[in-house]
Amino acid sequence: MIPMPGPETPVWNDSEFLECVMVVPEAPNVKTFSFRPPSGATFVYKAGQFITLDLPVPGGNVQRTYTLSSSPVSNAYLSVTVKAQAESIGSRWMLDNLAPGMRLKAFGPAGLFHLPPSPDGKFLFISAGSGVTPMMSMAQTLFERGEDPDICFIQCAHRPRDLIFRQKLEYMASRVTGLQLHFVVNQSDPYEVWTGYRGHLNQLMLGLMCSDYLDRDVFCCGPEGFMDAVREILNALGYDMDRYHQESFQAPAETKAELTEFDDVVPQEDTQAQIVFAQSGVAAWCTETDTVLAVAKDAGLNIPSGCTFGVCGTCKVKKVSGDVHMVHSGGISDDDVEAGYILACCSNPIGTVEVEV
Repeated sequence: MIPMPGPETPVWNDSEFLECVMVVPEAPNVKTFSFRPPSGATFVYKAGQFITLDLPVPGGNVQRTYTLSSSPVSNAYLSVTVKAQAESIGSRWMLDNLAPGMRLKAFGPAGLFHLPPSPDGKFLFISAGSGVTPMMSMAQTLFERGEDPDICFIQCAHRPRDLIFRQKLEYMASRVTGLQLHFVVNQSDPYEVWTGYRGHLNQLMLGLMCSDYLDRDVFCCGPEGFMDAVREILNALGYDMDRYHQESFQAPAETKAELTEFDDVVPQEDTQAQIVFAQSGVAAWCTETDTVLAVAKDAGLNIPSGCTFGVCGTCKVKKVSGDVHMVHSGGISDDDVEAGYILACCSNPIGTVEVEV
């Protein structure tokens, strides 16, 4: 449990302005801003929640929501870690203008994406880009409780230099045995050695990084496309999605009514499907949980295959019509998918599907 301040300790509320007391560069176009209230009041919030800042940008104030990257265990201050995109207005103003001594109006904290009241379980944190901020708050909270946590922390970024909080996370992991770090980048930095994972997070990577993922509560934050891909991976692996939690950059939820209801396609073992093998003149009935490769083999047809994990690309075939649910591990390019190709080993038929086999 997070200790609460006693009756003699004032608690900050959003009627009081916050004063910026520190600015720390974290990565290209990323800075952490720490705030304290002038009255000396303390903060009460949950690891993973967000705060809304009123920013005096040219042309009129704008309100922007930022996840808190600090830990509520250290309730004398709070921090937000801000990444400015090319189209940013509020975030760009903060990076260019906000300095110690300046005061801002703030609202909150709020949000339903946070650690449970007694966070004694096993956790899998998955983040991309600045989506690492709530994970940092959660990991630091578990680290500062004085107990060895049980966290598998996966952070994805474009390049190693874009890994926000890398040094801080590595320090924490060096002081406890239960924080296991895994970094994934799309490409390495020039003239720098990178020995970690490269590419996009996939099923194979997840199994290598965190073999007991089925036993963990998953918290995920990042761009919407990234979170969609993570849900597809977990659904395909049979994960209990009731234990999955995610935060959105676009609309963080303040109430249960605002929580996103995911409309993910999940193949069902009790739903019938059909695969038509056009060149062979064979049509086979199956269920949505069967793969194109497995149905072809049962029908006596030969589709060359290798890994059966969506990695090698050997089983690539052309889809003529219909829909499949494909969760691969990097064995097919976006251009091939756009051209209508699928990997038979990891494609599940939805309805009637025709392939060139």
